[in-house]
Amino acid sequence: MQEIKLSIPAEDENTLRSLRAGDKVLLSGVVYTARDAAHKRLINALDRRDELPVNLKNQFIYYVGPAPAKPGRECGSAGPTTSGRVDDYTPKLLDLGLKGMIGKGFRNKAVVESMKKNGAVYFAAVGGAAALIARSIKKAEVVCYDDLGTEAIHKFTIENFPAIVAIDSMGNNLYESEPPKYVVND
Repeated sequence: MQEIKLSIPAEDENTLRSLRAGDKVLLSGVVYTARDAAHKRLINALDRRDELPVNLKNQFIYYVGPAPAKPGRECGSAGPTTSGRVDDYTPKLLDLGLKGMIGKGFRNKAVVESMKKNGAVYFAAVGGAAALIARSIKKAEVVCYDDLGTEAIHKFTIENFPAIVAIDSMGNNLYESEPPKYVVND
C-alpha cells in the first residue's frame, strides 16, 4: 500500500482512476458534507428539474453530521456515518459528476457499478476517530439546507485528511476482498 497526497476537487480523472483499493490517501482541498436528509433533498430537486444548490461536478462528499465547534475550532467532532444510508441516492449524483465519497461501511452493487461507469472512488474514514479527523478540517461553512442543523450541507476545507481507498474506480472492493483473509477455519 502506498500513501498518496490528493488535492480535491479532483479534476484529473486519470489521478482518481490510478488509485487502488487499499491505498492510503491524505486528502486536501474542498469537500462537501451530506447525510441522509440532504441527499433526499438533492434528489428531490433533481426530480423536479431544479438547479442544485451545489455543483457536484468533480466534487467529493463526506458523509458526516459534524458536531458543533468548540471555541477556537472550525468544527467539532466529525466522524464518518454509515455510507449505505445514502446508497439509493448515490448513482444519480455520480451521474452528475460526483467523483469521490468519504464514509464508512459497505456500498451496494448499484453504487459500485455507477462508480465504475463514472470513474469515482469511495474512501473509508476511520470510525471512532471523530475528534482526530476534525483536526484536518481547516474551515467549515454551511452552504445550504441550514434548517437541517448538523445535517446541513457544509463546505469543508481540509488538509491531510486521512482515508483509505475502500472501493476504487474499477470496482476493487476492500469490503469484499479483505474479510476472507481473517476467517478462522476450524
